[in-house]
Parts: sequence; C-alpha cells; structure tokens
Amino acid sequence: MSHLHSGEIAYIYAFDIAYEIKGSVTSLLGQTVTETTLDPSKRTPRQSFLYRSQLVNLPDVHLDVDRESRRVPANRTVRLLPTGAVSITFRVPFAQKSLADLVAYHVPSFGVIELQEQARQLAQQIAAELGDACVRPHTHLPAEEAYTVFCITSPTPDALAWLEANRPEVAALLTQEDNPEELAQDEIEESIGQRLSYYRQDATVIDWDAALLVDNPRNVLEALHVIELANLQLAELEAFDRLLDGVLDRAYRDVRSPSMRIKTGVLKDLKEIRMDMARFGDELSNATKFLGDWHYARVYQLLSRRFHLDDWQRNITTKLKTLDDLYQMLQNDRNHRLMTTLEVAVVLMFLIEILPTLLGWLRVLQQRF
Repeated sequence: MSHLHSGEIAYIYAFDIAYEIKGSVTSLLGQTVTETTLDPSKRTPRQSFLYRSQLVNLPDVHLDVDRESRRVPANRTVRLLPTGAVSITFRVPFAQKSLADLVAYHVPSFGVIELQEQARQLAQQIAAELGDACVRPHTHLPAEEAYTVFCITSPTPDALAWLEANRPEVAALLTQEDNPEELAQDEIEESIGQRLSYYRQDATVIDWDAALLVDNPRNVLEALHVIELANLQLAELEAFDRLLDGVLDRAYRDVRSPSMRIKTGVLKDLKEIRMDMARFGDELSNATKFLGDWHYARVYQLLSRRFHLDDWQRNITTKLKTLDDLYQMLQNDRNHRLMTTLEVAVVLMFLIEILPTLLGWLRVLQQRF
C-alpha cells in the first residue's frame, strides 16, 4: 500500500498586465501591501536585498472539490513586480493522499469556475484597481504562465531515500501520468533529474510543468517564493520577446519605406525602445539578485535550467542586437542624407556667391563682341 502524505498544492499563475507598475503600491483589493522578506537563516544570504517584490495576502476562499464533494479553504497571495508582472498563487491543502491520488490534482477544476479562470479574473481586477499606476496596460491579458507545486509537509526522515524508492510515482506525478509503471527509465530520470536537498529530510524536484517540495511548512513557503519569481521571470521574458517581435516587424516594414518622415519617426521610436529595453532587462534580472550562492540560489538555478531562461535571454539579446543594428543603419542613413544635404547647400552657396562675378563677365563679353 502506498504511503499517505499531507501538505498542500500551490497553483501559481503569472500575468504580464502592463509595461510597468510605477510608484509604491500601499494597498490592493482592500489589503495592505507588504515588502517580501526571507527569514534570516543558513538558507539565505546575509547581505541586504538588492530587490524585493511586493506581496498581498488576500482572504481565503473556499473551493468545491468535485472529486470528493467537499469544500476546502484556499489561501490566496498576490505578488507584484515593477516590470508590470503579477503572480497569483492559490494554496490548497490535502491530507492522507498517495502520490497516485495527487496526479488528478495536477490540473485544478475546483467548482463552477476553474481556478485558472479565477486567477485571470483576479488579474484583471488588479489591473483595473491599479489604474494609472500601470504604464501601458494590456487591453487584453496575454496567456498566463501556470505552474503547479506539490508540497509534502508530512515528516520524511530521509527524503532522498524516499525519492529513490518512489521514482516512478514521483515522475508520474510531475508529468501527469496515471500509470507510473509504464514510464521508461529515461523519462523518469528526465523528470526527477533536477533535484537537490539541504537536510536529509527535505528534497526539491523541479520539472517543466510542476515541482515537488518535501520540507517543513516554513521552508516550503520560502521555496515557493523563489519558484514564483522564476515563473514571473519566464512570463516577463515571453512578454519581452513578443514586444520585440512586434517592434522588429514594424521596423523592418518602415525601414523599407522610401519616406524619410517615416524613417525619422522609426529612428525616434527605436531610440526610446532601446533605452526602455535596457532598463527593463536590468529590473528583470534584479528580481533574483538577492539569491546569493546558497540553497535557494541552487533552487533558482534548477528552475532556470528547466524554464530555459538563459535561452530566452540569448534570444532576446539577439533581437536587441538586430534592433540596435537597425537603429545604427537608420542613423547612418540619416547622417548620409544630412551630409549630402549639407554638400548640396555648400555648392549652392558657392554658386550664389560667384553668380554676380559670372554675370559681370558675361556682360563684359557681350560688350566686346
């Protein structure tokens, strides 16, 4: 018989609601906004934070669990980034569940309105309440970046030994497979390959769509904070990439235009975008600068590999380089046109200056002949 566990499932939804959120938000949805802190311990760096996100704890809601015809409380938190991103997390408790039982909870369907739609409605409500604090808000919210974290908080004396004994079941949980015995060893190793532990009784396993945390409740919250930030970073990088695609498409189209007026406008826009993108990249990277080189930095490194954050960064860097090349090309074209205009102006001025002399010579020649 499978061992039964207790804990909670964290459903994390990241939304890009605006280009940026300016100013300091003190209250949201009737709740006080606080600055995120991590407990000072051996798991966190001793130096001061270079960046802190803002956190809002919302009142719990009760969700209908269709599978068992009962209602469970769900803790809700909202995290804000100045880059215009919002993360909404629902934490739903469970008790006396096997790993096989938890597979059905991979995709939430609590009540009439699915959890994903509840998160989207809440993100829209947040954007509306922030109002003018949102710079260039989205008319229609882009697709959210969703991530599920299974948190087992019941005691496990040796988490790594437990993980090794339950490799197929853990892989099936993370990949949402009902038949763990049918999974190939390659898939099992791929799913649970990104893992680490700090103490014997804790373990963190990071996969693409879901993660498994085995730890005490306090440390689970700390790890969830890091996972939220990485998920937010992925959502913002995707939004950044979409923005650059639109800018490049427009730039390519306008660069081909023969109109100098259009090219001058493009040059101005590209200059502003280059500055905005540099600031955006700095703020986005600052979100994880506090991680030092301890346990949570290692958790973030696992998430970065799973989410291919470096690949996203390289792709965006390439597009920024293309944008910069377009800017330089337009700048050179503008300078060339300016120099040509100046040269023509100098020739005209020279002709104007010598024109009276030429006319005098013509009159002298006419008198002689």
